[in-house]
Amino acid sequence: MDEAKKIFLKQQLVPLLKNLDVDSKAHWGKMNAQQMVEHLEGALKLANGKLVLPMMNFGDSLESSRTFLLSEKPLKKNTKTALMGDEPPPFRKANMAEAITSLEKELIRFFEVFENDPKLVTINPIFGQLNFDMNVQLLYKHAIHHLQQFGLLAE
Repeated sequence: MDEAKKIFLKQQLVPLLKNLDVDSKAHWGKMNAQQMVEHLEGALKLANGKLVLPMMNFGDSLESSRTFLLSEKPLKKNTKTALMGDEPPPFRKANMAEAITSLEKELIRFFEVFENDPKLVTINPIFGQLNFDMNVQLLYKHAIHHLQQFGLLAE
């Protein structure tokens, strides 16, 4: 397990998001700042088991998806999945502050769920069964991608 990634998620992600202006423009993609925060919250709900979606049928590509997940290769700009529509979903939260607070709660829940059940495995519709370390890897990779998208981290 990469402790630095776990520490980043626990200590740096939310403060970086709190520096994000609601009107910040993305360097790529269609999501605005609040939609991105809500999108990251959805990923946390998958990782902590609160949201369960069926596995997508990828056949042999599941193995290559998992190989990519476990690598240090970054997500490509404008990466699309079958989980995302052509347009970002409408807001689920009243404002950016509420979206960040909700994300922070799901992040705390993620660590609590796995602390209470270290052998827990959650299902990600793209990457399959993920244990704690694999979820941390995915959440970290995903967060870095979107933080770079909005200029909160250098590309």
